Amino acid sequence: MFEVEVKLRASHDAIRPALAEADAVFVERVTQVDTYYDAPHRDFAETDEALRLRRETRESDVEGELDRRSDDDPARADQGVATTKLTYKGPLVDADSKTREEHETGVDDGDTAEAIFDGLGFEPAAVVEKHRAFYELDGYTVTLDQVAGLGEFVEVEAEAEASDDVASVREGAFDVLRTLGLDPTDQIRTSYLGMLLEADAE
Repeated sequence: MFEVEVKLRASHDAIRPALAEADAVFVERVTQVDTYYDAPHRDFAETDEALRLRRETRESDVEGELDRRSDDDPARADQGVATTKLTYKGPLVDADSKTREEHETGVDDGDTAEAIFDGLGFEPAAVVEKHRAFYELDGYTVTLDQVAGLGEFVEVEAEAEASDDVASVREGAFDVLRTLGLDPTDQIRTSYLGMLLEADAE
């Protein structure tokens, strides 16, 4: 599976009206704390790979969707419950988007996963904290990201089952950006991790 993603800087105050006009469907708001690891056997910065442990907590949303649901609604019940996922991302495979092969699975105990990494010699490289609001529009996920230390961004993404599908999925993501009044040529292909590391190096 390939994650096809297009990301750019944009004011959320400007994007929310465009999402409403396009009839985008609000999904949820979450906080994600991502710990990225360095490997003892190769340099992920050189190979353009990433190994990530993500702790995610569901938030109340500013649109009030959760507040309007009943107390026994599952969407309200899991509010504030933290989940942990382990993700491997391969090198970029597309010159015109931020597309990578990705493998992800749930983790029962994040602390135990950290202990396993430590035992194997994997060391934390950086932590990226994001507050994210997810929407669905035309078969794509549109995410409004507030990234600690970096600012506001918009991501449009979908999955491609095979490499041959990447180009068509990417063009669809470009169309979604144009619907929101954004220019795909303004996209940023550097990851949030890369941006934070570049900022720290300055």
